[in-house]
Amino acid sequence: MIIRSAIRRHSHRIPTLPQLSWTRSLATEVDTETIEQSLDNSLRETHSIESQIQEKTIQIVPQIDARTHATQSLEQDGTAETYQQHRRRQKLTNPMGSTISPHYEPHTLLTHPPRPSDITLELLLASQAHLGHKTSHWNPMNSRYIFGIRQGIHVISLDVTAAYLRRACRVVSGVAEKGGLILFVGTRPGQDRCVVKAAEMAGGCHLFERWTPGSITNGHQILGRCRTKVVDEFDREIPGFDEELEDRPVLKPDLVVCLNPIENWVMLHECGLNAIPTIGIVDTDANPTWVTYPIPANDDSLRCVQVIAGALGRAGEEGQAKRKEKAAAGNITYDPVKLGRAMPTRGARGARTGGSGDDARSQ
Repeated sequence: MIIRSAIRRHSHRIPTLPQLSWTRSLATEVDTETIEQSLDNSLRETHSIESQIQEKTIQIVPQIDARTHATQSLEQDGTAETYQQHRRRQKLTNPMGSTISPHYEPHTLLTHPPRPSDITLELLLASQAHLGHKTSHWNPMNSRYIFGIRQGIHVISLDVTAAYLRRACRVVSGVAEKGGLILFVGTRPGQDRCVVKAAEMAGGCHLFERWTPGSITNGHQILGRCRTKVVDEFDREIPGFDEELEDRPVLKPDLVVCLNPIENWVMLHECGLNAIPTIGIVDTDANPTWVTYPIPANDDSLRCVQVIAGALGRAGEEGQAKRKEKAAAGNITYDPVKLGRAMPTRGARGARTGGSGDDARSQ
């Protein structure tokens, strides 16, 4: 109803409104001058942008100067002359200054052990062979080897050490010359290399692990399966005696060298029960009666142990050389072993028994 009333009210105005014509007119005329001007402006803008980019990117490379970049010889640039001056200066200054004296090299005690004739008080002092233990740890039986007391520590007399070491070297040399079996024992950490080296030079055997109790007193049960062989005077094996050696007792060492008697007192006791002579390094806290030939020295110093082991090994090497030299001349320095059957012609004069590497013999 409201709409109808509105139409009736305004119906008389509709015919009087102007009629709009919605016609589209297309212009056919184009202004070419304005288009050319806009193109020229755009071209100028692009040329200006390109010029700015080229100015920033292009770098001018200077020309190479042939005089400064030319190759020169050593004589022209002065290098040869400078080197000659250095050589002349070095030749003049070489005689000046101090000379480096021989110094301690740890590996020389293993590669080149000292001989018994090289044992001096200076060498023993440098190897700390004179240092003992505290006075509260001493054994009164070592009083004859003690020089004095320094800051609560016993000082071992190096004169006694050198004399007893030379005596032990003569014992080792004599046993090796007679063809005896020498056992080197050192069970402390670090002693394995010097023990093996000394046994190798003396032609004996070595032990650097724990000693098996009963290896001497009950050797038939512990070392019964170890191989034994017969060798001649030049340590060459003579085959054909395996059956005769089966019933023979286990070999025992003729001499035992112990580098640490305190830890191996069981072995020293077995050697005493079987009348086997022993050599040992005796410190101020050890009992010198445990060994047959004591060497009063510092058993805690690895350098001191290497010096003593090297000297004993060199002594055994000299004894082996003497024995083989006499054997080459036809003299046998030991009594040959008598076996059950006749010995063959080769090696009959100097045959003796020896063990293998499984027991205490390294032939």
